[in-house]
Amino acid sequence: MVDTGGALRVINVSKSFGGVKAIREVSLEIAPGERISVIGTNGAGKSTLFNAIAGVFPVSSGRIELFGEDVTKLRTATRAKKGLARTFQTSRLFEQLTAAENVFIALGGNEFTGGLLRLARSSRARWERVERLLDRVGLGGRGQQVVADLSHGEQRQLELAMALALQPKLLMLDEPAAGFSPAERSHLITLLRELPQEITLLLIEHDMDIALAVASRVIVMHDGETILGGTPDEVRNSELVREIYLGGSIEHVA
Repeated sequence: MVDTGGALRVINVSKSFGGVKAIREVSLEIAPGERISVIGTNGAGKSTLFNAIAGVFPVSSGRIELFGEDVTKLRTATRAKKGLARTFQTSRLFEQLTAAENVFIALGGNEFTGGLLRLARSSRARWERVERLLDRVGLGGRGQQVVADLSHGEQRQLELAMALALQPKLLMLDEPAAGFSPAERSHLITLLRELPQEITLLLIEHDMDIALAVASRVIVMHDGETILGGTPDEVRNSELVREIYLGGSIEHVA
């Protein structure tokens, strides 16, 4: 970890939708540089917690702090300016533009004229950054490919490049391996392990190999609450986790 201050604090956060409490009194604290995976069955509250942290859902009660600042009532865009970047379960890409153009836009290289997007193509330095980001996520040489023609896994890799373009201090990934092939999952593990230490990582992932392989600490949610937190080995060996979620042993990922 790069320092002793908190990157993220979630304090007794609850979120209700009508009469249904999606999360109840959830608290967690993440230090800068930590790699945290949140796991749990469908309906455990993982995505609701994620959206509350990002500012998509206003919390019903509780407090959220980002790098020591109360952001509970701040908009999503304001939290992003303070260093939070995220991906989504479903892709949010410009499918008729190229992979490189999507990353270019994420870097801020766009103008809107008459309601139409016009790329500022003269920024050579920004395009060089685009190429470096694409290389970093395994899409080197694919920059001129139209996004609609990329595989699902490649589109998820592109989303990660766009999130990294924001130079986040806290990177939140929502099911980044959804639809990945085994080779793509292996590459994602390597990529996440090699993230700069100054980036704090919060990951929701159903793929247990990835969730446990990249995390320094794992948080288990069930029925809207956090029920366990520990190292990957502690979670891997937990009888409680097996009972409510895993249904058996977890293969170790080296």
